[in-house]
Amino acid sequence: MGEGMFTAASRKQQVCLLFFVQVVLIVLMGALMTYGPEAKDNREEWRSVKKSLRIYPMYQDVHVMIWIGFGFLMTFLKRYGQSAVGLTFLVGAVLVQVALICEGVVEMKQDNGAYLSLESLLSADVAVATPLISMGALLGKTTYIQLVFMGILELIMFTVNKYVGEHILMVVDAGDSMFVHAFGAYFGLAVSFVMGMKEKRKAHHLEGPSYNSDIFAMIGTVFLWLFWPSFNSAALEGDDQQRAIINTLLSISASCVIAFATSAVVSKDSKFNMVHIQNSTLAGGVAIGTAAGMMCEPVGALIVGLLAGLLSVLGYKYLTPLIHKHLRVHDTCGVHNLHGMPGVLAGIFGALMAGLATKETYNNSLYEIFPARAPSSGDLLTELMEDYNNISPGVNRSALQQAGYQLLALAITLGIAIVSGLVTGLILRLSVCGSISEELKFDDEAHWELEEESSDESKVKEGTNSGDQLPMATI
Repeated sequence: MGEGMFTAASRKQQVCLLFFVQVVLIVLMGALMTYGPEAKDNREEWRSVKKSLRIYPMYQDVHVMIWIGFGFLMTFLKRYGQSAVGLTFLVGAVLVQVALICEGVVEMKQDNGAYLSLESLLSADVAVATPLISMGALLGKTTYIQLVFMGILELIMFTVNKYVGEHILMVVDAGDSMFVHAFGAYFGLAVSFVMGMKEKRKAHHLEGPSYNSDIFAMIGTVFLWLFWPSFNSAALEGDDQQRAIINTLLSISASCVIAFATSAVVSKDSKFNMVHIQNSTLAGGVAIGTAAGMMCEPVGALIVGLLAGLLSVLGYKYLTPLIHKHLRVHDTCGVHNLHGMPGVLAGIFGALMAGLATKETYNNSLYEIFPARAPSSGDLLTELMEDYNNISPGVNRSALQQAGYQLLALAITLGIAIVSGLVTGLILRLSVCGSISEELKFDDEAHWELEEESSDESKVKEGTNSGDQLPMATI
């Protein structure tokens, strides 16, 4: 039963579906998208071109995070390294096109279609992070077509949720900690719940790391750690962007130190645990995201990073086993601890900072950071619009009202993520999406030609891991 439910016929079906998806994307791109003014031969737009080109270095930073950072972070499984990097490569390449189309539909002009620019490419990269986070919860348990279909459905719901948050509720989420990290984590956990709800999972002999796979995963960790300030600040400008870079560096540094310290406290013989170091060291980057551009002061950023690192390590040690045991939610990479809980913390901290924001602290930039707090009319609005290009009429919100809307957006994000994730999980169980047999889970052999080893030699004998370095399901 080596091939299980993943037969040669089903593999051909998967390939045909992949061709079909790309053809559909080509048709949609041709029908809906066109170059923006900055990308056309229009000399009147030269100032806009120079401005947009300034974001290219940060766009490339985010690009590296998505394809190298996320890809290598998921190589910790001893027998799933090719799939972790390779499927991230494939799924990311498909979904960046989907994200461009989704954003284009929202921003579509009546006669000219949707514009493509460097800003839209950056937004698409950030959006792709959402399904890749969800992929972490399902790592090793799905076919690539299941991941592609999950990503397409998730990006549609992500776009809806972000539109509600940014345009209807008018909330601030500079680093997309609510819209990307929290949404991606709880969407993935909901899908994982549905995918495994008819079975009581036992620990799989391949669901764990090896010495070399842990080192490869640290490549992803270090790339993500280095470039996280760009992720949180790329869409901002001026002093907001500088604050976001500073706040993110401080927060992620604090979470790194506290993750190491807490890992030693909760692990045997006061030694560091690689699961914690690969993931919890990054939690500060998530936790500061919503308030990255706000004036939380350096000490505020450090405190948030400290709390995120502590919360993440304790989540891996104590909460993940409880969730798996009592809720039967299997989380391969522990995305709840790196993206879920820190994302919720970010939303709460962002609401707190919004509630404390005053005109005395921010001056007129208050209305750039919180557009809803700008006056809807009057002399002050006229003066602001003359002095600041980015200020437009708001709705006269108070600080407490803005904080309330921030919390409302967090609650709506979690609700949409969980409900849409449950529905997506049911869709992925359909036979057209294929499935992986228990024998081939967490094994590259399900998707890759393994030239150096025979099929028999590739099977790893069942054993146990020493110390605290255990699979997520059996910590």
